[in-house]
Amino acid sequence: CYALCMAQFVTRLDDRLVEEVDAMVADGAVANRSEAVRLGLERLIDQHRRFQTGQEIAEGYRRRPQTDEELAGLDQATHALVEEEPW
Repeated sequence: CYALCMAQFVTRLDDRLVEEVDAMVADGAVANRSEAVRLGLERLIDQHRRFQTGQEIAEGYRRRPQTDEELAGLDQATHALVEEEPW
């Protein structure tokens, strides 16, 4: 049932990419080709979501920039935090 409940993607890959994926399988980095594709898609989706979130945050600051009052003292506070670190 597991395989029947999941969508299947069919795609074409060039020989170089297939060889690279097969080498990862042989090295034990991934269990099989399907896992490699799933991991790649998950990472691509995560990267895209993070980019979208960054865009939304930036747009929020463009719509409502921080005021001088909100920014006051941030440099001093940052320097104080860095100086407290034991490094």
